Amino acid sequence: MSVLAIGLSHRTAPVSLLERVSVSGDALVKLLQDVHREVNVAEVMVVSTCNRVEVYTAVDRFHAGVTAITNLLAVHSGVPVEDLTPHLYVHYEDSAVEHLFSVASGLESMVVGEGQILGQTRQALKLAQEHGTVGATLNELAQQALRVGKRAHAETGIDRAGASLVTAGLSFAGDLTGRRALVVGAGAMSGLAVATLARVGVTDVVVANRTYDKAVRLAESVGGRAVELSGVSHELRDADLVISCTGAGHHVITPDMLERPAFLLDLALPHDIDPAVRAIDGVTLVDLETIQESGVGAGERDAVEAVRRLVAQELDAFLSAERAARVTPTVVALRSKAADVVEAELGRLMMRLPELEGRARDEVAQTVRRVVDKLLHEPTVRVKQLATSPAGDHYAEALRELFDLDPTVPEAVRGVDL
Repeated sequence: MSVLAIGLSHRTAPVSLLERVSVSGDALVKLLQDVHREVNVAEVMVVSTCNRVEVYTAVDRFHAGVTAITNLLAVHSGVPVEDLTPHLYVHYEDSAVEHLFSVASGLESMVVGEGQILGQTRQALKLAQEHGTVGATLNELAQQALRVGKRAHAETGIDRAGASLVTAGLSFAGDLTGRRALVVGAGAMSGLAVATLARVGVTDVVVANRTYDKAVRLAESVGGRAVELSGVSHELRDADLVISCTGAGHHVITPDMLERPAFLLDLALPHDIDPAVRAIDGVTLVDLETIQESGVGAGERDAVEAVRRLVAQELDAFLSAERAARVTPTVVALRSKAADVVEAELGRLMMRLPELEGRARDEVAQTVRRVVDKLLHEPTVRVKQLATSPAGDHYAEALRELFDLDPTVPEAVRGVDL
């Protein structure tokens, strides 16, 4: 199976298109399951955030996989294939691995270096695990991508290279001292928003959410108060700073709900706040398009280059280990077949020479085994070394042909000492 990644992001598509393709909740689970049912797809994981939708799969046929996934993205989003295709990117095998490592490290984010993508990647893997759509291939890849992302943030200055989307958005708001803030939603992005507001000195924070208990927990973390989602209209009368990210899929704040000047930050896809509010005097709306066009938090060159070098190193190590692992069943099968031949021939020899007993019998057996071990040592060591090269599979294939090996036969992998 080979890794295939198909997706679109803020780099290839306008936010208006990302808004249509974005999936969450039950729709995300449905996409996972539909892709997993495809005949050429063995595993699938979907990373869906406010600025990207990417489908990672383990497939046995490249072209069939690309066609099937593209069609499903079109069906689920309602965007015609011909309109969607120009904005899609495709990564295969080594390139797909490198892309996920880069994504997890924050190199592909709208705000370079933001740390939220690590949690979003982890959540994507968890969801796929819960629904049984990932196996050994994608699980290992995603786990390694998370490790690479952690290294990037721990060992480089990528965290300082770019702010989070919340920080980037609030950079348009000016001085936040004394502002009254309303945060709509209580998910991960809202949690980051509340923490950011507290850090910059906003002390009057209200959290509104469909699930009231979640709103209470989030508000209490900064000494704020919580309200039901139905109370948003009332709270807007006093709020002069609003951050919204609910994932509701429709506008939760509309022009008729605003009665006073306010700064609004919409971090949701689809949008939470109706863009028509911009026509209201004194109202400023900053959304993902605004952040994308501004280049806020574009990152520092040295930190970005450090992460790129780290990703390249990790990619090389991962691919080398993966290629070496592919040849292991062939080496095991070769050793197993040699062991079977040795035991069979020793059995025949002992039947022909029944007078051999004790120490002489043991010496003959050990000598034969040593000869075979020495003959196999160099080929097995070399094939493992050569397996780490891009054409490593060819050497294992040559061994299988020369010795008529079948690495898939259970008897061939019964614990031979490598």
